[in-house]
Amino acid sequence: MKRRSAVLIPLLVAALGCGSRKAETHASLGASDTKIKPSHVDSVVPREIALDRFRQSTSRVDTLSEGAPSRDELVRRWVKAIETTDTAELNRLLLSRAEFAWIYYPTNPQGLPPYDLSPQLLWFLTVENSNKGVNRILQDRGGRPMRFVNYRCDSKRSKEGDNEVVGPCLVRRLQATGDTVEERLFGLVIERRGRWKFVSYAGKFD
Repeated sequence: MKRRSAVLIPLLVAALGCGSRKAETHASLGASDTKIKPSHVDSVVPREIALDRFRQSTSRVDTLSEGAPSRDELVRRWVKAIETTDTAELNRLLLSRAEFAWIYYPTNPQGLPPYDLSPQLLWFLTVENSNKGVNRILQDRGGRPMRFVNYRCDSKRSKEGDNEVVGPCLVRRLQATGDTVEERLFGLVIERRGRWKFVSYAGKFD
């Protein structure tokens, strides 16, 4: 059980840290049922100032670190990580807070008019949904063969600056009965200059 919760700790800490450095000390949080609230978001703060504040606890990045050289490789590594409960690998394949701040948010439509979600709020929502998704799939499917067949993503790609965001995607796997089922087991994926990562592990499955 400790191995399965490990992936949640850095994600939750990162979410809490979006409003202030003081929140970064809450390293004990990590349980899936932990109730966390976004930091206060002042809607009158200009977007540029809000983003600058959000970036203060990060180092500037221009490329996706780690990740995978192709979307197929990204999904293959994700499948293996679920089957082996490799939470360290799951973290490596996921968009980091710095990558969100410097690469993803600036050109993401939800951070631009007419939506104008602040970086703090969008990061919180992304992390919250991602935590729920990865916790559920690790509990239900972690540590055993997924019987993965293939996957397919929406053919439309969202061009966002130097990024391409793809999804939703469906994973096709073989059931014990011999039938196949398609499920949405993770969220959007992002490509930038030949590197691929997951934006979120949010998914919908029964």
